[in-house]
Amino acid sequence: MIEILNPTEVARAKDTGALVATILRTLRSRSTVGTNLLDIDQWAKAMILEAGASSCYVDYAPSFGRGPFGHYICTAVNDAVLHGRPHDYALADGDLLTLDLAVSLDGVAADSAISFIVGDTRPPESVALIDATERALAAGIAAAGPGARIGDISHAIGSVLGAAGYQINTEFGGHGIGSTMHQDPHVSNTGRPGRGYKLRPGLLLALEPWVMADTAELVTDADGWTLRSATGCRTAHSEHTIAITGDGADILTLPR
Repeated sequence: MIEILNPTEVARAKDTGALVATILRTLRSRSTVGTNLLDIDQWAKAMILEAGASSCYVDYAPSFGRGPFGHYICTAVNDAVLHGRPHDYALADGDLLTLDLAVSLDGVAADSAISFIVGDTRPPESVALIDATERALAAGIAAAGPGARIGDISHAIGSVLGAAGYQINTEFGGHGIGSTMHQDPHVSNTGRPGRGYKLRPGLLLALEPWVMADTAELVTDADGWTLRSATGCRTAHSEHTIAITGDGADILTLPR
């Protein structure tokens, strides 16, 4: 299903997006050396419930997972990149942490992810991975607007990631979002311009470029959820929810 939101629903989506952004910003500031991933999950839970919102993850049970997910946020460390299930792990200096959060508020969902380095050590490979995904996300957003096509976004994202020297996995990518977290259309992280669904005002998309340093192959943890690089290399993931407008795209998952 491809859902087109009316102006009232888009306004609610902005509130949801701002909440997601605020929670992620708070969690990033609290994620220091020694912080346990389970504490991050509990902090996310408390902030979501205090805002009168609900997590899109707790009861999430898609065909590819061993559901339900059972946690409030995805926490992926170093070689983990997607669907990182919080577990008993204390963050170390130099860890590359990705926080991926999807929340529903007043019937509209928003989804965002940030990758950052914990502590004072800044491994160059990790810095480059994060930079590439953030630049690819910006390029994808710039390519979005009424009359553009999904392939235009995919091509913009893939051009940045490819130019940075990364292989691109097409199993998981961006997606439509609205009254539920995952909807059509799928937004691959590489593609051909001028192809696919034509964007319309009121369409919400979660764009999420992610890469692994030296592979495009994923492996799944024994928890049935956490996806890691097949070679053990580091990874990064950046994501925003955007709304297509009459003259471009608004980023909804920015703090106010």
